[in-house]
Amino acid sequence: MKKRSVARVSALVSVSCAVLLTLVACGKDYFLAGRSLPPSGVLNRVMMAEQNPNALPFVDAYYDVRHNASETIPQYEISGYSGQLPVTIQNLPAQQTGAVYNAGSGDLSLIDYAQEKLSTSIPIPGGYSNSVFISRDLNYVYAANDANNVVSVVDRPSGTSYVLDLPGVYSISVNPGGTVALAFVRDSDQGASQSTETGTSYKQFSVYSIVKLTQAQSLAAANNPNYVYTDANGNTNMAEDCEPQNLPAYCIFPVSTGPNAKFDRPVKAVFSADGSTAYVLDCGPECGGTTAGITAIPITVSSLNPGAIGATGINLTATTFTPIPKGATNAIFNGNTMYIAGQQCQNFVAGQPCSGLFTGYLTVYDTSTGKITGTYPISDGYHNKMLFGDDNTLWVGSKICNGGVRYAEAQAGQNVQYGCLTMFNTQTGAVTVDSYKGDATGIAAVGGLHKVYSAEGGQVYIYSTTNMSQLDNSNVTMQGTITDVAYMDSGTDADNTYY
Repeated sequence: MKKRSVARVSALVSVSCAVLLTLVACGKDYFLAGRSLPPSGVLNRVMMAEQNPNALPFVDAYYDVRHNASETIPQYEISGYSGQLPVTIQNLPAQQTGAVYNAGSGDLSLIDYAQEKLSTSIPIPGGYSNSVFISRDLNYVYAANDANNVVSVVDRPSGTSYVLDLPGVYSISVNPGGTVALAFVRDSDQGASQSTETGTSYKQFSVYSIVKLTQAQSLAAANNPNYVYTDANGNTNMAEDCEPQNLPAYCIFPVSTGPNAKFDRPVKAVFSADGSTAYVLDCGPECGGTTAGITAIPITVSSLNPGAIGATGINLTATTFTPIPKGATNAIFNGNTMYIAGQQCQNFVAGQPCSGLFTGYLTVYDTSTGKITGTYPISDGYHNKMLFGDDNTLWVGSKICNGGVRYAEAQAGQNVQYGCLTMFNTQTGAVTVDSYKGDATGIAAVGGLHKVYSAEGGQVYIYSTTNMSQLDNSNVTMQGTITDVAYMDSGTDADNTYY
């Protein structure tokens, strides 16, 4: 049977299943956790950020097709979308929402998964954003712009936006509860025992916390961009900037370091499952620094701004630094186990600059014991994506993987895979590296179907989670450049978006 015929039959079966599901539900039109059956009738949807043309197509990930049964709809697509150059999707299926950042139009498109259409577009002031994050409650947007050296805040409940000065800022991390929003300064280091109380220069801070002020604090900070906050114990912290200056609503405060903590080229933060700790990833030598590692910041009641809502981490202090010799640029949690991806210099010498190429590693770290329990070689490159899939698998994506040790070995005639996507089995420790297809910029785990969708080199690929074999993607390939993918019907926000 021809592929086209198979696709028609598959799509017809998909529609039949949707109808049957509705009937079985005794007339109620829903399919998962009370979610409404979408207009397309597709129950396993993967959305894609597509450039040239600018669109948000989605596919039926059960049958891996992009059209309906009669082919009257050649491609499913989010209606009403008009963003320019979509680059990332923050996937929030528990809220039936996707947040798409558009680099060309400089706004954030909120996609209504239930209706398969644009909900609203949120303009982000300050220019092109390197990093954009919306809180899980969809109330606050935070963005970093290193060209203009600003942090942007969109406060949706109040209908206002703010731009705060922070030289060198380039990345944002936000915790699930939206109580902590951290900003990271590019290529920066911060030594132990540094705080505004000790008179440390602003240039010596690496991590900052975005804070929404209470009304009383706003009045106290009027016309004072370097407002000094004093907590109940008499501890003080001086803001880097507060805006608007005549009556500030938001300030940026530096994160202090205790005697046993430091920051060494920090790039992002991940948060423990119980919300008690932010772990900052220190890129170290991979980013021109000295020592890769993780820096722990306790999230305590005393460190939060009392009486405030939104981002409230007003007096944060890092307490410990743990070296991760194999590199730390990204991480993801499973209980107390943190999986950390990064690169180590091929000719690694502790504390010395790299004199050769970098090679990728995955480090398994137990936060309950503070011990590294394993290290595994993975794809080279800057690791920007991590996601759990079926069959005890962890998927890691990277950029510029053809600039590391694996590529050099392949060029020298060795039989080495040097692709940008890695499948790691968390039970057996087995590592499988993909063949090279370009940068891996998106990963979506289609839970229960034992498959993963990826965006690599601007195109869509599908893999089995049992052995990383490549599945047929001929009916889901797109005309334009695919930069990200998201499983719209996942049961958890952790699918594509992690904290």
